[in-house]
Amino acid sequence: MRKEAVVLATVTTVAVVAVLVRQYSLKKQGQWKQTQRILRKFARESATPVPKLWEVANALVSDMQASLVSQEETSTLNMLVSYAASLPKGDEKGLYYGLNLRGTNFLILCARLGGRNEPISDLYGKEISIPTNVLSGTSQELFDYIAVELATFVSEHPPDDTLDAPEREKKLGFTVSYLVDQAAASSDSAIKWKSFSANDTVEKAFINDIINRALEKHGLKFRVFSLVDDTVGNLARGRYYNNGIVASVTLAMGSNAAYVEPNEAVPKWQGPMPSSNLGELAMTEFDSSLDSESSNPGCRIFEKLTSAMYLGEIVRRVLLKMAQETALFGDVVPPKLATPYQLRSPDMAAMHQDTSEDHGVVGEKLKENLGITNSTPMVREVVAEVCDIVAERGARLAGAGIVGIIKKLGRIESRKSVVTVEGGLYEHYRVFRNYLHSSVWEMLGSDHSDNVVIEHSHGGSGAGAGTVFLAACQNTKSS
Repeated sequence: MRKEAVVLATVTTVAVVAVLVRQYSLKKQGQWKQTQRILRKFARESATPVPKLWEVANALVSDMQASLVSQEETSTLNMLVSYAASLPKGDEKGLYYGLNLRGTNFLILCARLGGRNEPISDLYGKEISIPTNVLSGTSQELFDYIAVELATFVSEHPPDDTLDAPEREKKLGFTVSYLVDQAAASSDSAIKWKSFSANDTVEKAFINDIINRALEKHGLKFRVFSLVDDTVGNLARGRYYNNGIVASVTLAMGSNAAYVEPNEAVPKWQGPMPSSNLGELAMTEFDSSLDSESSNPGCRIFEKLTSAMYLGEIVRRVLLKMAQETALFGDVVPPKLATPYQLRSPDMAAMHQDTSEDHGVVGEKLKENLGITNSTPMVREVVAEVCDIVAERGARLAGAGIVGIIKKLGRIESRKSVVTVEGGLYEHYRVFRNYLHSSVWEMLGSDHSDNVVIEHSHGGSGAGAGTVFLAACQNTKSS
């Protein structure tokens, strides 16, 4: 009897274990199916077929036209007029200086332009941090500090050896690489510094009364004629090399574009801004939550879908939902996965472009950035798919934006247009770049796709490099 009882108990134990294993297996299958449902729903809502892309491009053209005729700020698209009266023609010669102002530092550059088909020489640059007390002071104190550093820089580098150099007033290209309320500041505009904590809003005659006065005060024979966004500087750099360039696009931590409009396209209408047409942008619940939790909800939606600042964050939010609802990374949600902006876009790109069979790079990045150490090849494949969906949508929307600009200029059907693109997202994220190019080709088709050429900005990446080219072409009409 005792032996029979032992045998019976053993059989019972095996049966219980088998039931538990089967229940666990069924649970995991259910969780995996739910993971796939979330993935498919996200892919479906993020889809950007050609008709959708044309909706975006046409809406962008409409918003561009509306914004040009209104001086009222809009949350969706602001057309900031940059008061640069001319762009380089490629035959400019001489030693020129430029300054690029960022949030907490600035870059000073000088370069000797040799003219058409001649190399650039004497290229020097210096990045300078702005002290905390200057950042918290007035704009006059800020530009006094910049003028002192510029004087030091000029004294340390090759002199201008042209005959009239000592007496001639030199032009200083000036760009900004961070957001301001009005990045396009002329002598009759004010700038509200968003990235500074300066307590004053610079009023009229900003350039003459603040910047140029500081330069004169510190013995510098320089004059600033216009203060523009860095993307305008990139356009100037592109024009120096190729007069066929019609627009410059920045795809980096932010998204921006610059192109040339004739004066008559910018009327002085003071009426209210018409409602935006740039509405349906293939947004999902993850984009909506990102926007609502941002510092500027309802604003810059296009940028939040296309720029490096946000792409990695969108991926993180999708993975977080999968972790919470399907235990994708185990029964406990990894704490770092719940931390906003923990996943950067460069790491997203590395995971997305991992071509190894077991997605080993994906596993390394998950461990490094999110503290996930137990991912399986199947899980890593899901992560790569999420990255692909986010990157494809962002790149295709960016492509639609480029087509929108070309359409606004009326150049799609009859004239060849070159667009330069600047920024790490385009330069280093190969798959993103390929998706962008393919979207433009799909939209324009074989009949017109050859009319639009997209190329990486001449001279490589680097915010502020266009300032010297601005200096080479500016004149008193610019202000």
